Amino acid sequence: MTTHTNPTRFNVEFDSEGTRCSAWHYPSQSDQENSACIVMAHGLGGTRECGLAPYAERFSAEGYHVLVFDYRYFGDSDGEPRQLLKVSDQLKDWRAAIDFARQLKGVNAEQIILWGTSFSGGHVLSIAAEDQRLLAVSAQGPMVDGRAASLEILKYAGPVHLSKLSSCGLIDQARATLGMSPLYIPLIAEPGALAAMTSHDALSGYHAITNPGWRNEMSARTVLVLSLYRPISKAKKIRCPALIQVCNKDTVAPAKAAIKMAKLMPNTATLKQYDIGHFDIYTGKDFDIGIADQLAFYHDALHNARGMKL
Repeated sequence: MTTHTNPTRFNVEFDSEGTRCSAWHYPSQSDQENSACIVMAHGLGGTRECGLAPYAERFSAEGYHVLVFDYRYFGDSDGEPRQLLKVSDQLKDWRAAIDFARQLKGVNAEQIILWGTSFSGGHVLSIAAEDQRLLAVSAQGPMVDGRAASLEILKYAGPVHLSKLSSCGLIDQARATLGMSPLYIPLIAEPGALAAMTSHDALSGYHAITNPGWRNEMSARTVLVLSLYRPISKAKKIRCPALIQVCNKDTVAPAKAAIKMAKLMPNTATLKQYDIGHFDIYTGKDFDIGIADQLAFYHDALHNARGMKL
């Protein structure tokens, strides 16, 4: 059964290329000085309010500092237009968040761990390919191949649906070129409706973790570039320990692509597979199983890092 503590949580903020990003800092509940820090952010269109607190609370109780942030354009962070999902900007926000975490009081700057899920699961793997100081990275149900994800949409929704999404994207891109406000589409909807995700479990899965103020919309132009985002292409550059948690029945982030990425890493990644759907891992017994695997992985990464310094 899932239990959650209620540690002290502080509202903090950091600068990402002149844009203010809002975050929560959960201090370590351990008496140890200079503890590791886990940096977290959500997936496609999510915010820190969408089911991330239970993870952060548990990590804090286990002795980790935790920094949970909102991307620019989303949640409590600044940036206009709202709900603009731009991969390059989100990666910049990750870099800024990591720099900020390394400066937090009580944090060991050489013990930064990245935690990502779904779309941010791809982000943390992309960042791990370039930041050689990271202690470890974990990716839960990661979207590592936009091309494979687009083919999955084609599979369950059909070519007409994909064509409509692309048309909306082209219209929104034209509006952006003219300096107009974005054309928004829903992030999730029932099968058959127009949205970025319309798999059989998308609507119920998202609603299980979203807060009342969450906005079910994103800039349509994003769909034009999602298929081009392929963190899997950076697999061979990742040197730090990596945990890849794959949901075998995933309709959002194809399992085969994540498994392939794990096998492509030069240092063998820790691969965990669960016979569940994309959204199941956020709640209930599947949450308990998934976070237990994460904590065991972090413990081993810390132990091995300390052993290497002896």
